[in-house]
Amino acid sequence: MLNHNMPSIFFPLAALFIFVQCHAWGDHGHYDFVVKEASYTRLCETKKILTVNGQFPGPTLYARKGDTLVINVHNQAKHNITIHWHGVRQPRNPWSDGPVYITQCPIQPGATFTQRVILTDEEGTLWWHAHNDWTRATVHGSIQIYPRHGSSYPFPAPHQDVPIILGQWWKKNVTEVLEEFLASGASPNTSDAFLINGQPGDLYNCSKQDTFKLNVEYGRTYLLRIINAVMNEIMFFAIDGHNLTAVATDAAYSKPLTREYMVIAPGQTLDVLLHADQKPDQYYMAARAYSSSPVIPFDNTTTTAILQYIDNQNPPSELPRLPYYNDTNAAFSVLGALKALASEEHPVSVPNKISTKLFFTVSINAQPCPNTRCQGPNGTHLAASVNNISFVNPSVDILEAYYYHITGVYKNGFPSISPLMFNYTADYVPLNFNAAKRGTKVNVIRYNSTVELVFQGTNQVGSSIDHPMHLHGYSFYIVGYGFGNFDKDKDPLNYNLVDPPLRNTVVVPRNGWAAVRFKADNPGVWFMHCHLERHLSWGMNMVFIVRNGNHPKSRILPRPADMPPC
Repeated sequence: MLNHNMPSIFFPLAALFIFVQCHAWGDHGHYDFVVKEASYTRLCETKKILTVNGQFPGPTLYARKGDTLVINVHNQAKHNITIHWHGVRQPRNPWSDGPVYITQCPIQPGATFTQRVILTDEEGTLWWHAHNDWTRATVHGSIQIYPRHGSSYPFPAPHQDVPIILGQWWKKNVTEVLEEFLASGASPNTSDAFLINGQPGDLYNCSKQDTFKLNVEYGRTYLLRIINAVMNEIMFFAIDGHNLTAVATDAAYSKPLTREYMVIAPGQTLDVLLHADQKPDQYYMAARAYSSSPVIPFDNTTTTAILQYIDNQNPPSELPRLPYYNDTNAAFSVLGALKALASEEHPVSVPNKISTKLFFTVSINAQPCPNTRCQGPNGTHLAASVNNISFVNPSVDILEAYYYHITGVYKNGFPSISPLMFNYTADYVPLNFNAAKRGTKVNVIRYNSTVELVFQGTNQVGSSIDHPMHLHGYSFYIVGYGFGNFDKDKDPLNYNLVDPPLRNTVVVPRNGWAAVRFKADNPGVWFMHCHLERHLSWGMNMVFIVRNGNHPKSRILPRPADMPPC
């Protein structure tokens, strides 16, 4: 039996306020998002942040598989805003996808834009977040997608389901953090805390009273809908004394996988079953970063919340055992073990005959400094790239330019294969490979193509790290991971084509590779980028244009009349 009376998780945000009111739950449920500033206190300090409904995190959206939600976004802030429905396929409807200057121009202060969130096969947990500058730090919330009426979970129904949103907090305004970061040419300042459902937990100053608590009853099972909304770190997560069983990844059911801890990258979601089967007491849940680079700074603090059995008030005494921050084997022993459910009710359809093969390098780069103040290696300005192209946002969104044949906004010809051939994972990469070209190029794919995309991490600038790569408009099957350079002859022999996990965000290992497959049956303009916000800001992004098909139902939907102007 579904419990629809779950409390939403709320967080404070800084210059955007989204007021959401549900008028109906089902097809074409209507919500109003009103965006403005609200004041929140964390770590002994009060600041204004962008918020949704004055809540941080923002409101939870509820839907069933196949529903369509209509959301009116009213921007009452002083800043531009866009909203992205992360992991929603949006068939033929890139107009409502949200990334700024890719599928729309920003919603300006005082303006309103109505977005249609079209759900199809997604079932489980997704999330929504702002998609311009670093506003998603405080502008985000969960989307809970239940089975259709008459259907059920592929596991015993839980007593209750609860969003667990991992976030990140700076004492400074996040806009200030971004501006300083871009001006420095180096890495951004690390955050001051991680968060669980908007709260840092009692290991930080001034936060003990506000620590998030989850009340449970002995003998019952709870579905934790874990979302990584952290800006720049992959996270380990665990609950002291309790095993966790993953049953879905990015709104697609998976074979049950039981572990003492879970691993989740920015952009990803995990549905996890928690059995309240321990001595009734209080237990810590905790999360901290996984960061594989020996040189890149990161927030090494631990955020906590409390699992509390009803009527037990003894304070928790021990943190759960979490792997060491750079334990790559621990991270990929979970990531690599997740498999699709592959049942009769939830089958897989991995493309076997591939018509389009893509090989993309994802790299950190060093560019010449435009002034004398850059703090990157040897006075350079750090950048990032896909296939050695550091993406430049246009001033008119690419979708409008494509739809109306506007010239000069972007160029075709984004390379399908890396233009640079070298030992990508060598300890030393020659300096002449460290720079990247800047540009706004797209890769055009024929409708209904079957695509294999191999991401290859590189050690350019000697600062390789894992990259969570997210593709809009699609989920894909992760058919393989590996370390070192991808071998096109040997590595495909070990692909999992039987039950690979279906995800919208894949973690490319440090100095390694990941291979994904999907069918390009969703026409439109679709953004792909690293979900580490510093890498997105540096240009580790690109755009796919999937052409229209020949049938009317294989063509992009007409442009909405209220698209925001540039």
